[in-house]
Formats: sequence, C-alpha cells, structure tokens
Amino acid sequence: MTTTDTDTASWNPKALDEIVSNDGGRPVLFTNARIVTMDPLIGTMTGADLLFVGSLLVGVGPGIITAAGDDNAIVVDCTGMTIVPAVVDTVALAGGRGRRSEYVATLTPGNTTDFLVVPDELAADVPSAVATLLSRPEQVRALVAAGRPVLWAGTDAPGRATAPETGIPAAPDLTGSPRVGVWIDRKDFLHQELIADGRYDETRGGRPHAYQGRYWIDGDRIDYLDDLGFWAYGEFQGDELHHAGYVMKLG
Repeated sequence: MTTTDTDTASWNPKALDEIVSNDGGRPVLFTNARIVTMDPLIGTMTGADLLFVGSLLVGVGPGIITAAGDDNAIVVDCTGMTIVPAVVDTVALAGGRGRRSEYVATLTPGNTTDFLVVPDELAADVPSAVATLLSRPEQVRALVAAGRPVLWAGTDAPGRATAPETGIPAAPDLTGSPRVGVWIDRKDFLHQELIADGRYDETRGGRPHAYQGRYWIDGDRIDYLDDLGFWAYGEFQGDELHHAGYVMKLG
C-alpha cells in the first residue's frame, strides 16, 4: 500500500478532538494495531489494543476493545498502523539489559504513555519507525507524550507543549522562597547556600566557596550552572534537598 498525504490528513480527526478536550478522566484506546512493546515478556502483537488513562498506560493486548463502550473510551482506529515506544531504549535494543525490570521506555502497563504511530510499511522495527519521525514526519499518524498528542496526522497537535527557549535564562528573583537559605548535609560536610538572587555558594569540609554559580528551580528540580562551566542538578523531596549523593536540610 502506498501512503498518501490525503490518507494522513484524514486520520481519526474526531478522536483527536476528543483527546485534546479530554481532562484525563476518559480512557483512550488505540485499537487494531501492530504493537512493538519492547517488553521482553510481552513482545510484539498484531491486531492489538493499547489503553491509557491520562499519562498512565494501563493495558496492552488483544480484546481490550470489548470494554471500550462500557468505559466510555475514546477509540482510535489504527488499522494498518504500528505502535512503538516513542523513547527508544538503545541499551535494550542491543541486548545490554539483563533483567526485565531494568528495561525503560517500553509499552508495558504501568509505564508512562509515550508512543509513536506510523504505517506498517514504515515500521519494520523500532529504529525504522523512529527514522520515519525524523525524516518523514508528515507520515507520522501520532506522537503521544504522557498521554497528550504532540503530532497528529503529520502536523503539530493543537495545544501541544512548546520546547523551552534555548539559552541560559535570566536569574530568578527568589525573595521569600522557603527554599532560600543554607542547606546542610547529614554529616555537616556540605553547606550549600541558595541565595535569593539566584546564585549558590558551597562550603565543603570547611573550605569556603568550593563551588559557586547560578541555580534555577523548576517544581522540585534544581539545576546548577557552576562558574567553572559544568551543570549539575538536585531534587527537593519534602524538606530534604538531594544533590550528588548528599541529603541536605535547611540549617
């Protein structure tokens, strides 16, 4: 079968509208597809369904379509299509993981809903499908990230996320932030001061100004750009700051 632009443009427009307007409560079912799960237990299935709710993949395999009406699911017909993980675990592809639990980015129930839908003839395997996304994006039927369409029928999906602007952002004003202050690790070795003007200053083992630079907080993530030029990161977990193996609390 030859894939045409007309075929692409007419691919499930009603389902797209429903998914975009969905608040995450309705399940979404991609049905009658060839699904390359990259899960060593599940493998590849034909005539199968992929079911997700919000960002969580909850089911994969044949026969899920039978419950679609009961669950008020949004149904996307994927006849002639192949679904593959949108994030490729190249280590798994090369056979470099010894246990199934180590596999990442597989279409396994319980994982994040990140997948790619392309015509069968353009998806002999996962690398071929990903190559289609990179070289022939107009032929991509769907690219879904965390349950939300990014590409649909070869074009940008409505309301899709936009990439951050390139370049180093301006220093934030963190006056009044509860995360500003001196964070001290459990052994009193590392003192990391987060200053309201967006700079940090570390004392290590009593050595002042061991590292200094800028930082940015996005949710519970903190990114550091040291004055020496390297980047690092940490994560706030409750009242703790985890960074480079250290667990710190505000002093």
